[in-house]
Amino acid sequence: MRWRAWPMLLTLALCVFSAQAREAPLLASDPVLEARVMELAQELRCLVCQNETIAASQADLALDLRQQIRQQLAVGRTPQQIRDYMADRYGEFVLYRPRFEPHTWLLWLGPFVLWLFGAWLLLRHLRAGRGKTPAADIDAESAPLAAADVRRACALLQKGAP
Repeated sequence: MRWRAWPMLLTLALCVFSAQAREAPLLASDPVLEARVMELAQELRCLVCQNETIAASQADLALDLRQQIRQQLAVGRTPQQIRDYMADRYGEFVLYRPRFEPHTWLLWLGPFVLWLFGAWLLLRHLRAGRGKTPAADIDAESAPLAAADVRRACALLQKGAP
């Protein structure tokens, strides 16, 4: 009977110890420096998660990058110098807002070019449809109903009506 209680006690102990988890303390002794680190880390992409900022990610690489940012800010480097350093070291992908340079023109201008092309296609389609009349869509084989056909159709409709 005693052996059956051990798994339950072990589970209870794990629950108690995991419930005491707390938020991690700030790594910088200076709260102003830590705020600047997190502000800059919001502009950089985590290379492991790729959909999170370095500030939001808990990946080991993101923690190391935040530490690098912290050290560089403490030495006196500007945020732009740090962004340039990160982009030179890890590529443009690390920047959430890539620079406007010839190799990123398609990234910046592509959506506008596609929108203009779509608007041009829509206007072209609307203008082409405006010149057509419903009578132009009728084939040569389908002539208008003769008067006899109209009378016969009305008679059939009258019969079917209660």
